[in-house]
Amino acid sequence: MVMYVMDDTGFQTVYNTLSFSLASMMATTMYLWFRSFAVKDKYQSAVLISGLVTFIAAYHYIRIFNSWVESYEYTAGTPDKYGALFIQAPKLTGVPFNDAYRYMDWLLTVPLLLIEILLVMKLPDDVFSAKAKTLGLGSALMIISGYYGELVVTGDLTPRWICWACSMCFFLYVVYELLVGLAAATAQEQDPVIKGKIQQAQVWTVVSWCTYPVVYLFPMVGLGGCRSVVNIQVGYCISDIISKCGVGLIIYQVSYAKSAKEALLPQ
Repeated sequence: MVMYVMDDTGFQTVYNTLSFSLASMMATTMYLWFRSFAVKDKYQSAVLISGLVTFIAAYHYIRIFNSWVESYEYTAGTPDKYGALFIQAPKLTGVPFNDAYRYMDWLLTVPLLLIEILLVMKLPDDVFSAKAKTLGLGSALMIISGYYGELVVTGDLTPRWICWACSMCFFLYVVYELLVGLAAATAQEQDPVIKGKIQQAQVWTVVSWCTYPVVYLFPMVGLGGCRSVVNIQVGYCISDIISKCGVGLIIYQVSYAKSAKEALLPQ
């Protein structure tokens, strides 16, 4: 496992970004779970699963944050004639930063994220079951096939290229199903506001995911080193906030709008 010397700016950037991401996941979890009582019973599953996604992510962000802190340490320099101590740049502790927590998180949350979108769409039970299985399996294979390549960042990058290519095949399949395969179901929504929110959830999910294959390429195009580590961590955090917190809140808005609309219909 390769570790890079980090300057103070890089360390603090990742430190603060991870902290902000953790707070976002925790706050979104509490909001979604409390607001699940504001929607009808048949839509509560979508909101509760959205909260479960951010809850799982919050747990893994705690592990990622702790691992980052344990990998570097600050030491005080020699005091000057006035007795002031200047803190030196962080040094490696010898404890490797374990970024594999992200893949463990994605393996659990990405299939659930796709299911929460399916739950607010007008899908027959058999179609929902089939889509949930194919999208869940496709997203899991996308993550599993890319994991090994993430560990290869120096030397012969052939394994990383192979893993990236395999993962992209599953990635493109999931994106196609999300935008094209579910287009007919989305078109069935008569309320333009609800329809727009569902489309927004689909697009936000795809746009946020597009960060991952690009960031994955950094070491293969000469963008390695400590700057690459900072860019990767910040990029992954931003994508997670959009795809988990942002999409989760949209799912709640769709569920609430559908509940309010049905409450106005004659019984």
